[in-house]
Amino acid sequence: MSAQTQAEQRPGDAAAAPPPGPAQRIGGLLASPAGRNVGLVIALLLLCLIGVATAGDRFASFDNMMTILRLASVIGVISVGMTFVITGGGIDLSVGAVMALASVWATTLSTQQMAADFHWIVMVTTALMVGAGAGLINGVLTAYGRMAPFIATLAMMAAARGLAELISDRQTQVVTETGLVDFFGAEVAGIPVLVIIFALTAAGGWVLLNRTTFGRRTLAVGGNPEAARLAGIDVRRHTTILYLLLGLACGLAAVMLLARTTAGTSTHGQLAELDAIAAVVIGGTLLSGGRGTVVGTVFGVLIFTTLTNVFTLNNLDSSSQNVAKGAIIVAAVLLQQRVSSGSGRT
Repeated sequence: MSAQTQAEQRPGDAAAAPPPGPAQRIGGLLASPAGRNVGLVIALLLLCLIGVATAGDRFASFDNMMTILRLASVIGVISVGMTFVITGGGIDLSVGAVMALASVWATTLSTQQMAADFHWIVMVTTALMVGAGAGLINGVLTAYGRMAPFIATLAMMAAARGLAELISDRQTQVVTETGLVDFFGAEVAGIPVLVIIFALTAAGGWVLLNRTTFGRRTLAVGGNPEAARLAGIDVRRHTTILYLLLGLACGLAAVMLLARTTAGTSTHGQLAELDAIAAVVIGGTLLSGGRGTVVGTVFGVLIFTTLTNVFTLNNLDSSSQNVAKGAIIVAAVLLQQRVSSGSGRT
């Protein structure tokens, strides 16, 4: 028997393996980062088409596009930080309350007096330090105190909101330092500074998650903490740093909110944690950890902000918006589960 005949009759020949079917190819595409982002882009474009069809030039105008981006910037900065925490296997329910606390602490009479005597950067530093401090406490309680992230951050949510109410006496504190408002409320080449900060934060987050050892360790910790520990990663320290980064994002978001509203109040950030988590989830980050995408998070933020804008322009109530957001979240989670099971991923 010739060698060619033997090769043709050899069992297990690669040529005998059936090619992947259309369903498998589509599932593989949807499971890839590019496939997930394409789906988000399509969803965003559909919302834009609905906005143009229902609101016309009011939606399609450049000013309205900047309004959407400006509104997306504050929650967007928090959502980028939330992406790292969820990717690392955690969650944070306190981001809205921490943002409120940072905004109140940065606008107290004493803080604003120091800013007037020195520079408005004092208010920025105060907000960042308050956010970082709250994030550090969350991280220590979760990583070293071995508390469930849900419980630790739920306690911080209550404590931070309560402390903000005590400091402000439940009164709105007006920003008297105009330098801060002028700087963060300015525009560069027609683009609001708040939008530029969001873009820089997202770009920095993408580089940190996808191009650094820190990002690879975050994926490892979220995917399998025990395996990450055995590989030499200090899981507890890394987890603490993730919450610290999110706290800094909350402090920065508080400064941006101060510039937009010119006031610090304990009511800032109501339900911000739900908006941030929702944006991260529909963006493609797994709630169970181990997979995260900053690009997807940005699209998630834009989808929710555009949805709100379309509802507002069409004079639809907030209850309808919440119903639509809930439906989007459920659909995103179900799609994640379907794609993950179909591709053999966890």
